[in-house]
Amino acid sequence: MGYWNTRGLRGSTLEELVNATNQSYLEKNLAVIQKVPTPITPIKLDKNSGTIVLAYFEQKSTVDYLGCIQGIPVCFDAKETTRTSLPLQNIHAHQVNFMASFQKQKGVSFLIVSFQKYNELYFLPFDVLNKYYEESLKGGRKSIPYIAFEEKYLIRSKDGFLVHYLEPLNTYLISQSSEEAEQ
Repeated sequence: MGYWNTRGLRGSTLEELVNATNQSYLEKNLAVIQKVPTPITPIKLDKNSGTIVLAYFEQKSTVDYLGCIQGIPVCFDAKETTRTSLPLQNIHAHQVNFMASFQKQKGVSFLIVSFQKYNELYFLPFDVLNKYYEESLKGGRKSIPYIAFEEKYLIRSKDGFLVHYLEPLNTYLISQSSEEAEQ
């Protein structure tokens, strides 16, 4: 079982931005995306403030977000890194397995990755994540390098959306349908 303590919830700033964006998408009828709660069991409470200071995870969570964007089922996770690569240790086997299963059901799985060093956010398609993940299991590199993140998938703030990931998602979907048409 994993444990959460006061140093937990890394990446919460990115999640707050994504949550605000998702709320805006909902208000503008662009998407319905839900934050998946992580089930925890409190072990220790601070009696003065009434806050949880130690807890354990009841079960492994899947991904951070699930929903539907204009008829397309999506699931994704939000990850932050201070490095020049995304460590694969931040992505768990059960998450990769869930995303792979989701893709097999005609859904779209991806990551939103924040490179704090560059102050940049990227959409990372599942196929790229899975390629590096599978290579790492065979002894390959244990991270996804910054250069693997394509400029066309850079996420920008736009039109009041703080993390406007619909634009790179659309770019990805167009490229996928072009590839399917060529086959």
